[in-house]
Amino acid sequence: MKNKIDNIEILQGDLTSMKLDIIVNAANHTLLGGGGIDGMVHYKAGTSLLEECRKLNGCEIGSAKMTHGYNLPCKKIIHACGPMYYGNKEKAPIQLKNCYKKCIELADKYRKDNNLNNITIGFPCISTGIYGYPKDEACKIAIDTVKEYSSKNLEVKFVCYEELDYKLYMNYFNDIEKNVFEL
Repeated sequence: MKNKIDNIEILQGDLTSMKLDIIVNAANHTLLGGGGIDGMVHYKAGTSLLEECRKLNGCEIGSAKMTHGYNLPCKKIIHACGPMYYGNKEKAPIQLKNCYKKCIELADKYRKDNNLNNITIGFPCISTGIYGYPKDEACKIAIDTVKEYSSKNLEVKFVCYEELDYKLYMNYFNDIEKNVFEL
């Protein structure tokens, strides 16, 4: 199985330890920290991140906001506010897609504003933890949205912390490529 095709790569590991231009944080709407990767991002970035996030006045579900990377090995953090799945099953797919789309837009704006040819952006599995989004559905939305909206100037890495997520992403990613070659 291939883990990289064009500008998209699937990895397993700790996103907060990777040296990328931008990492995406699966944040809650307050942007003030929480559990899972959100808690780890805030812990590793340090108190300056919390101070900056307080000034952002939260974030709407399905959107994202960008901050500095502080003590993390990235330049910027995009805080993506994914949807809760239960009690929201009708709106959740659109909100999750909008989350990924907004992250791509913010990354591309950062690239253009800084006159950079290419940048790397790392995504976690948004909304699949305590927010309860079914992992297989979230995986498809993530990959499909990034393939639809990202440019060749963005090198995208889906960084899965859990082995199950990694296998889901790899299987779906390879199924897409297999279907493309069969057409």
